[in-house]
Amino acid sequence: MTERQLIQEILNSEAVVYSFENVDEDSKEYTLLLTRQDKDVRPVEEINDEIKAYFQDAGFDYQEELNPAGDGDIRLVIKRN
Repeated sequence: MTERQLIQEILNSEAVVYSFENVDEDSKEYTLLLTRQDKDVRPVEEINDEIKAYFQDAGFDYQEELNPAGDGDIRLVIKRN
């Protein structure tokens, strides 16, 4: 499984819509924008904590920005460590 597939597998397990904003395959760093699905009423912090745990278990460094300016609920910068 490639890193991109692993990222997609993790995010598909959560109720979020996501897009890759930046992909650097050489440094294995990815910037993603996540948005809650319409009927998801969980706080952004709860969603972030769940996703963060998955990525850390998979060996990724994880930096988040909650409620970034513009679209989306969470902006992630993840990198395989």
